Amino acid sequence: MSTKARGAFDVTSFEPKVLDEGPGAALGRVRITKTFQGGLAGISTVNMLSVADIEGSPAAYVAVERFTGELDGLKGSFVLQHSAPGSHGEQLTIRVVPGTGSDDLTGIVGAFEIIQSDDGSHSYVLEYTLA
Repeated sequence: MSTKARGAFDVTSFEPKVLDEGPGAALGRVRITKTFQGGLAGISTVNMLSVADIEGSPAAYVAVERFTGELDGLKGSFVLQHSAPGSHGEQLTIRVVPGTGSDDLTGIVGAFEIIQSDDGSHSYVLEYTLA
C-alpha cells in the first residue's frame, strides 16, 4: 500500500550555464537547490541538462535530484529522476530511483509530482512505498 506525502518547496538557488548554442537549440546545465516543508522536510540538489528551442523556450530536460532529510519522520536520502520530453504537451515524469534510499528510507520507490501555482509557488505530492 502506498502513502502520500504533501507539502511545499522553495528554490533557494538556480545556477544556469549555457553549454552549446548551436542552430535550432541551446543546450544548458543548471544546478538547483531546494528547501522542502511538509511531509518532506529537508534539502535537495538538482543537476539538470536542458534544451531550449530556437525561440528560447524550454523544450526538454532531464535531471537527477538528491533529497536529504526526513520523509514523514523517517530520516535518510533518495534520488529522484526527472524526464520532461518537451514543452508541447508531453508529460513530465519524476520517479524515485529504486535502490537509492538510505537509512530509514532504504527500499523507497515512488512517483513525485510538482504543482506550480499561478503565483509561482511550488508544492508537491510524493506517492511512495517502503519495502
